[in-house]
Amino acid sequence: MVIEHLLKWMRTARVAERVAAASALARTFNDRDLSFEDRCAAEAALTLLLDDPSPKVRAAIADALSMSRRAPLQIVSALAADQPDVAAMIIGRSPLLTDADLVERVCSGDPAIQLLVARRPLVSLQVSAAIAEVAEVCACVALVGNSGGKVAAISFRRMIERHGDNADLRDAILKRPDLPSDCRHMLLVRVGEAFKTSPLLLKLVGPQRAERITREACAKASLTLIDGARPDELGALVEHLRLSGELSASFVIRAIAHGKIDFFGAVMIALSGQTESRVRTLLARGNDVAVSALMRAAGLAEGIHRVILTALKIWREVANGKRVAGAQEVSWTMLKEVGGQGAEGELAGLLKSIHIEALRDNARGHALAIAAA
Repeated sequence: MVIEHLLKWMRTARVAERVAAASALARTFNDRDLSFEDRCAAEAALTLLLDDPSPKVRAAIADALSMSRRAPLQIVSALAADQPDVAAMIIGRSPLLTDADLVERVCSGDPAIQLLVARRPLVSLQVSAAIAEVAEVCACVALVGNSGGKVAAISFRRMIERHGDNADLRDAILKRPDLPSDCRHMLLVRVGEAFKTSPLLLKLVGPQRAERITREACAKASLTLIDGARPDELGALVEHLRLSGELSASFVIRAIAHGKIDFFGAVMIALSGQTESRVRTLLARGNDVAVSALMRAAGLAEGIHRVILTALKIWREVANGKRVAGAQEVSWTMLKEVGGQGAEGELAGLLKSIHIEALRDNARGHALAIAAA
């Protein structure tokens, strides 16, 4: 009887009246006390209203049912497939849409739909993986900025690989507290690539110097990333640096000059095949012969063993409270090991640059402390 009455009424009712009726009818599904018979009748009536020629009527239904867990699934599915302004409320809010439903809509290729999915209150790892793999950059930015979006490490990597040249995405990703350290390094490399090809920089200093400036800046920034990496992330960071070709002997020397002993240990574990406990024991109290054998097994050239051993001894004394020293003192002692300021060669040049950087950093820190006093 209700459906018959509704059919007759729809033929003559104005759009505004149909919108109000549709909204009220849809909201009845949130009423826990609604009887089974009344719920069935309301469901049948809403099914008829899905065929209403006015999108305003269907939008009113979508708005009323968008956050309901009691809504009829077939009606929610139909609304999700409606025109964008109707479907938006369902896709963006409905708890009845499964991960499979959302992934299907992400893969449809419509940027507006992808953006709606990325902005949902909760986004699962499966859905975020689909967004990272196929979505436009606007959806990726929205996902990363969504506090309710769960993002796996591999999804961060895919977004960086696909859209890492987009500044908005880089900024959003860097603000994520759960961003793995190797992904931070990937972003750093992308920034470096953009920097060294900057027309302004190339015009000011030329391509060769731009390459050198960028390389040194990335190396310094990578050291900062090591400080921010959790102990359980160091192995992944080492592997990332190795696969990207950036785990060079010069970077290892720079790291140990700055006291990154845990990172150096992770490098030795990855490259030597020795166990973690064995490497930690050797770095903590192993003699020069044993540590040199470890570095040889890791593939480090004999020519750099001496300076690394020198630095390691100093950092051991610092750790044991027997000495106060920093990168400035350690790099100077390493430089003296190869002949001091007058020494020539690639290793000496590297150690000089590390020492000069440490001097500048200390002077800058001292000046800032004076200014703040």
